[in-house]
Amino acid sequence: MPTVSQPQTPAALDSPLKEHRERPVKTIADKLETSSLDERSYRVVALPNKLEVLLVHDADTDKASAAMDVNVGNFSDEGDMPGMAHAVEHLLFMGTKKYPIENAYSQYLSAHSGSSNAYTGATSTNYYFEVAATRAEDAKDDEASPLYGALDRFAQFFIDPLFLDSTLDRELRAVDSENKKNLQSDQWRLHQLEKALSNPKHPYCHFSTGNFEVLKTQPEKRGIDVRQKFMDFHEKHYSANRMKLVVLGKESLDTLEAWTADLFAGVRNKDLEQNRWETEVPFRASDLLTQCFAKPVMDSRELDLSFPFLDEESLFESQPSRYISHLIGHEGPGSIMSYIKSKGWANGLSAGAYPVCPGTPGVFNCQIRLTEDGLTHYKEIIKVFFEYVSLLRENAPQEWIFQEQKGLADVAFKFKQKTPASRFTSKISAVMQTPLPREWLLSGHSRLRKFDPTKIKEGLAFLRPDNFRMTVVSQNFPGTWESKEKWYGTEYTYEKLPADFVAEIKRAATSTSLTRLPELHLPHENQFIPTKLEVEKKDIKEPAISPKLIRSDDLVRTWYKKDDTFWVPQANLFVNCRNTLPNATAENSLKARLYTDVVRDALEEYAYDAELAGLDYSISSHSMGIEIAISGYNDKLPVLLEKVLFTMRDLEINVERFEIIKERLARGLKNWDYQQPYNQVGEFTRWLNSEKTYITEQTLTELPHLTANDIQQFYPHLLRQMHIETFVHGNLYKEDALKLSDLIEAILKPRVLPQTQWPVKRSLIFPPGANYVYNKTLKDPANVNHCIEYLLHIGDKSIRPLRARALLLDQMTHEPAFDQLRTKEQLGYVVFSGVRSTVTTIGYRFIIQSEKTPQYLEARIDSFLSGFSKTLGAMSDSEFEGHKRSLITKRLEKLKNLDQESSRLWGHVDSEYLDFELTYEDAAQVKQLTKSEMIEFYEHFILPSSPARSKLAIHLNAQASDTTTTVKNGIKALGLNKDHKDNEDGEIMPVHQEGNGTTPYVITDVREFRSRLQVSAGPQPAKHISEFEELDSKL
Repeated sequence: MPTVSQPQTPAALDSPLKEHRERPVKTIADKLETSSLDERSYRVVALPNKLEVLLVHDADTDKASAAMDVNVGNFSDEGDMPGMAHAVEHLLFMGTKKYPIENAYSQYLSAHSGSSNAYTGATSTNYYFEVAATRAEDAKDDEASPLYGALDRFAQFFIDPLFLDSTLDRELRAVDSENKKNLQSDQWRLHQLEKALSNPKHPYCHFSTGNFEVLKTQPEKRGIDVRQKFMDFHEKHYSANRMKLVVLGKESLDTLEAWTADLFAGVRNKDLEQNRWETEVPFRASDLLTQCFAKPVMDSRELDLSFPFLDEESLFESQPSRYISHLIGHEGPGSIMSYIKSKGWANGLSAGAYPVCPGTPGVFNCQIRLTEDGLTHYKEIIKVFFEYVSLLRENAPQEWIFQEQKGLADVAFKFKQKTPASRFTSKISAVMQTPLPREWLLSGHSRLRKFDPTKIKEGLAFLRPDNFRMTVVSQNFPGTWESKEKWYGTEYTYEKLPADFVAEIKRAATSTSLTRLPELHLPHENQFIPTKLEVEKKDIKEPAISPKLIRSDDLVRTWYKKDDTFWVPQANLFVNCRNTLPNATAENSLKARLYTDVVRDALEEYAYDAELAGLDYSISSHSMGIEIAISGYNDKLPVLLEKVLFTMRDLEINVERFEIIKERLARGLKNWDYQQPYNQVGEFTRWLNSEKTYITEQTLTELPHLTANDIQQFYPHLLRQMHIETFVHGNLYKEDALKLSDLIEAILKPRVLPQTQWPVKRSLIFPPGANYVYNKTLKDPANVNHCIEYLLHIGDKSIRPLRARALLLDQMTHEPAFDQLRTKEQLGYVVFSGVRSTVTTIGYRFIIQSEKTPQYLEARIDSFLSGFSKTLGAMSDSEFEGHKRSLITKRLEKLKNLDQESSRLWGHVDSEYLDFELTYEDAAQVKQLTKSEMIEFYEHFILPSSPARSKLAIHLNAQASDTTTTVKNGIKALGLNKDHKDNEDGEIMPVHQEGNGTTPYVITDVREFRSRLQVSAGPQPAKHISEFEELDSKL
């Protein structure tokens, strides 16, 4: 029964609609189902304008947040203006009547350690932000809480957005750039292809992103006032009763309620009905029994089966698709995946149902990653799928399987830890659009409450041979494609399934225990389900900042920290098997990688149960050796570790399986060149900052020469001699941590690698006045975007005052750089600036992906940096101190869960700096900085006219550009590459003297470039290792 409460609104607040505040706010729920660790308090209320709000009081949070989910998305776009909802999401941020300056919101958030974002979905547009939860210590008495100020600005987007005419063109170009960023992405391309081949009367067929052509050029040709069109869209679809708001803060629920009632009272309620699509379905009968062969950009092979399915909107208690997808997606003995992998046909399988929109049935999807042989046997795989479905139909839904799933889901929810504030608010505001009882908003879809065999059978009944669509994705099968998709240009062939194949599938779907493959059966009980979930929670005055070193000898160092903060029955184990072999040559690096790939492949079936039961592992190679990580419920952690170690030690490589893994890796390495340019550029930057690493191109060259026997011969050498460093963190005792180290030593039995032979991490040092440029042409001919990474070398990252200055520079320039280079100049959708670290040095960098050339982008970055020098000089003391406060708040932000703390602590161990107090030291150093020190730092290291500044620029050029032609002509004219230099060496480019009097050195020979430079010292521990020792046997 709803209760009524009256908000206690501060008298000083001047609401635009005062009468709303005097009407009651209804409490809908205040006893939400929470995890055992959750100490927050919650209240769901409805404002007088029918805006539903979840209020969250978190006394311990240092970040406040809010998110608004509006029940309108791209399904509501008009047919001749695709992308309208997305464009409105962009334009909404561009000034409001109360706060007309277009970047007022982002400036405010930046000044209070905050950030914001938004996304447009099919039926929802979701806006969210996070900000410091408390005022600064030195804030004035009358200064509002950062959350209140942010909420005030946020609310205005939904009350009085301006849709400023001056920003329209720019933001639509941002939408256009976002779309161009996705044009070569197979994920976007294949999803759009599926939509394009759906019912044109259902909005599932829409093109969701939009571009400049369809949102501005074409409508204006038709005489449409585009700005008015977007305002009409907002007016038509944005209504308080369609909105769900979540507000999380340190303040009491009563205070949060009062603020929300006041600030959001002006959101108009138009009493619009929920958007539902009930008259048409995405896939009509004529869209079924079809096959689509699609050509991807990347070299990938996939088989995709899609079935119109149940509408599970109201089935949140039983969620029948979870039972079905658990079995179809299983990877253990008896499963589809186990069988098709044993045949050498598949590398992976995933299955599950997803909702399309309210009022429309969902879709059940099974996706199989194919091997080369699997591509030629895709028909057999489909028959195996339907034989397994017949097995599920033959066996009534098993309650023990449901109870196993339910038990794991209950444990996962019971011990659910915090996530970042804005991730929580954004997710829950979207969940509020569903018909979940409000008491279950936090637990609803994660828990299973009711075994419903009837609904499971109903779900299985949809997995029929006459009720599916098939897609095969491959670059070379069938070899010719008849059509091109309109928006992304994906080549495809689309036709009805052959009648004889349909007949074969029907036979498979009606198979019995006598005719079915004997290898297919239901899974066995999961032996990894945790049974010991006790946590001994002690009163801790202050959590320990650093772990203890509980074993330190020639062979093993064991670091340990008992969880004293999160109190979950979980633990994380990290193991670094330190060895010099992987980094000796590119071939060795590749052998180590293939070895870890083969180990993972061998463990796939065994480890799948552990993964289901919340226990994960990883094994990977890196320049310093092999790293093993195991994380999850601590109860069965030693069991999984033992199996991983035995597999590593006793691996017998199957030649056929090795060839499949090798071919998969070859495709992955080749596909690297077809990623977004901004995802490629970092590898070159890392490579040119390091004394010795290898890039994808070098690794790929070695791959054809390696055999299964090479890896079989190599890996014993990798394990024969090493130094083992482990870190155990979580719900384990000291003796448990020592036993894990003993287990590693006992199984691997390595010889000691003397400390004098341990590899040393070093980076290249760029001298004062250095000016380097590395130029490379991108390999994807269809990509239209260039990319630059512009890195200014600052120095040794362990020098605390230098590091503090770099961090403060990042804080001060982050928002202005984005506003100038992305929002105002519209250089591209991807614009990023910030600190960049190597293993021993720190720098400051920009990454921009754009249709503009790298030379032009470099000039615009220089222009921004020159201009910011004046901004810094003119910055008021209060603004400067505000930036310091904002950065200090960010550096001291609390960790949200055990995994975050484990990762941070292991990072300090693995880096060899042992600088566990780093964040506190950063904050202390930043607090002392003066404006004059920052100006001096800026003028020396950053200002383009500084003769002392040191720069490396990576230019990645799209093929379809004048720049690339210039480069090719330059190579030809200068006779470069006549000495058969390596492919990964840089390309020649024209250069000229720059503002600081230096002329860029074009890196055409990487070895020569490196040979000119000095290298840094290796990491020096912040404290001597003996200060962390606790080597006695105390528990």
